Amino acid sequence: MHTATWQGGAPGRLPRQGLAAAVAAFLLAIVVSLASGSQTISPDQVLAAIFNNDGSAAHSTVMTLRVPRTIAGILAGMALGLAGALMQALTRNPLADTGVLGINAGAALAMVIAIGFMAVTSQFVLVWFAFAGAGLTTLAVYTVASTGRIGATPLRLVLAGVAISSILRGLTATYVLTEPETFDRMLSWDVGTLALIGYEKILVALPFIALGTVVAMIMAPTLNVMGLGDDTAQSLGTSIGRVRTLTIGTVMLLTGSATAMIGPIGFLGLMAPQLARAICGANQRHIFILTLFIAPTILLAADIVGRLVTRPADIDVGIVAAAVGAPILIWIVRKRKVSAL
Repeated sequence: MHTATWQGGAPGRLPRQGLAAAVAAFLLAIVVSLASGSQTISPDQVLAAIFNNDGSAAHSTVMTLRVPRTIAGILAGMALGLAGALMQALTRNPLADTGVLGINAGAALAMVIAIGFMAVTSQFVLVWFAFAGAGLTTLAVYTVASTGRIGATPLRLVLAGVAISSILRGLTATYVLTEPETFDRMLSWDVGTLALIGYEKILVALPFIALGTVVAMIMAPTLNVMGLGDDTAQSLGTSIGRVRTLTIGTVMLLTGSATAMIGPIGFLGLMAPQLARAICGANQRHIFILTLFIAPTILLAADIVGRLVTRPADIDVGIVAAAVGAPILIWIVRKRKVSAL
């Protein structure tokens, strides 16, 4: 049994100033994302392009490229941020993240197998392969981390996740590099990209992300109880096994759909919940709400940086996110609270 290492969520209110700041940053990121690119388009022109189909170049650029790119960033950011928050709440581990634990890499490898070996082209089918890869990887990480007397401690989960993620990414890279056709299709997707996202991918991922978000919000009070420790939660009538199964299933749903849409993005599920927790404390419902704004803001900001730094070329958003997320991971590891887990 895990002991209570995180405090259960406090019943206090969500800080209004923190929520307002998160929403404002989120809206600003949307506006800048729609306006930024190889050619800057003013906010007035963006609005005109969205509401007036005048056949102009601005209308084509905004509606064909920037709107789907921004929507995909919002949805994927919400999904990956919330998946990270769920993993942190379940394991009471601030290092838990779908990227660090290898779940993204598992979903990516499953999709490479589907595309390369089975010639799957349907986005709907690819989503299910991503779900399967995420689920099998989660099972593998927990199995490896649970061996021995001390069980799946936070540190062992991270080490197992990093090791398995490295193996899976190595297998993915090996196959992609030896198959030219697959390489062309997977080059940008494999590091995470919002470029050339079509509405089809968005429509396929949307219901899964929406369902996962609803389930996560419903589970928030129960995860607050889980934060008191397994023994206390069980004494209060919580079914530990059922909560874990449902949480992991929700993480698979969110991670698989986001990965199928834009590719594997690391560290986002690590950064966003940490910022949310710094604003609102340990209440999981409040953390989830703030994460739904903070995570897509981070992802859109990373995409904007990638578009502007080497304009007119792009740096894939996954590369920028990793460059920012890796130092944050090191900072969290060095904190005393983590060493005490």
